[in-house]
Amino acid sequence: MNSNRPARKQWRCATNLVHGGTHRSTFDENCEGLYLTSGFTYSSAEQQEATFTGDVDHFQYTRFGSPTVAMFEERMAMIEDADYCFATATGMAAINLALMALLKYGDRVVASRALFGSSVFILNEILPRFGIETVLVDGTDLNQWAEALGRPTQCVLLETPSNPTLEIVDLKAVCELAHSTGARVIVDNVFATPILQKPMQFDADIVVYSTTKYVDGQGRTMGGAVLLNDDKLANDAVLPYFRNTGPAMSPFNAWIQLKGLETMAMRVHRHSENATLVARFLENLKGITRVNYPGLERHPQHSLAMAQMKSGGPMLSFEVAGGKKNAFAFENALRLVTICNNLGDSKSLCTHPATTTHAKICEAQRAQLGITEGLLRLSIGLEDPEDIKEDLAAAAKTVLG
Repeated sequence: MNSNRPARKQWRCATNLVHGGTHRSTFDENCEGLYLTSGFTYSSAEQQEATFTGDVDHFQYTRFGSPTVAMFEERMAMIEDADYCFATATGMAAINLALMALLKYGDRVVASRALFGSSVFILNEILPRFGIETVLVDGTDLNQWAEALGRPTQCVLLETPSNPTLEIVDLKAVCELAHSTGARVIVDNVFATPILQKPMQFDADIVVYSTTKYVDGQGRTMGGAVLLNDDKLANDAVLPYFRNTGPAMSPFNAWIQLKGLETMAMRVHRHSENATLVARFLENLKGITRVNYPGLERHPQHSLAMAQMKSGGPMLSFEVAGGKKNAFAFENALRLVTICNNLGDSKSLCTHPATTTHAKICEAQRAQLGITEGLLRLSIGLEDPEDIKEDLAAAAKTVLG
């Protein structure tokens, strides 16, 4: 963790993605060093003691931090313009860290309903076990946010755009409402990425990522990140929880994802360009009854999305007429797009949220979120968009006529 933010060069984002946080060893390697070690040695017992008291800056144990992970954390912090980054083993470890470090018995959380399935599980099943109240609202309805935040609340959790229906939450407005009652705002920014949206610019307190997705970019390694600017919150709450519960990212995964960061801006912009073309194509494809993509003018929150994001983003979802039967048949008819519940890959991926990412959510809740039996989610890859469109058209013709 970059517990103290070092002096940073005034580079722009694309340059930070390539050079940010790099520290070379005495061997002067060009590529970032991969340090596969569980522990670190000391020149003396006195240095070891001083390391544990915090009087000496020295790596102790890879669960606490390592040179490779530290470079990754520093680069992520530079991109997000954050003072602190904690790299975790997975995206859900990041969500759990952000929530559990902030909350205690008797506290209250308000969250948008439209969240990844595992986040909903934490809110509905895990937090109540520890005496924490959770309230879910329609994230697009500021009146519901205002009502829910009319009582003292410690934490707000939201996604924008949401998974999988691409709902947009008004970040500035929700942050104002949350801060008026003393709540910290956590934003899961995985769909937008820091390339297209920076929630802290809208006064979010904490930003979390599954770096498994667009940071890695090629479906290779798992990871997550928790980013924030508050010194007291970072050092008194997040750091102790992080060090003592062990959700740390491995050095190998950090090394892979450092290399992923180098190309993330180019990839995300290409993903988004392709997604816009594919979304417009799907709007006019026979048998497709709904397309969810914030870059489309028909999206109910298009103007808000464009005010918060640089483009419509790399993700979309759409509904196939005929429910689950035809949605499955559509997936099975695809030849280029791969059936996979991951996202953020260079390859285009398709999944059926009702039976995968949101399968543990009850049917009534799925219906409330617009996750129908015919809904498919597309993570648009880096292929030629004409090939993606042809594959979707062929599947539609096979299944829907």
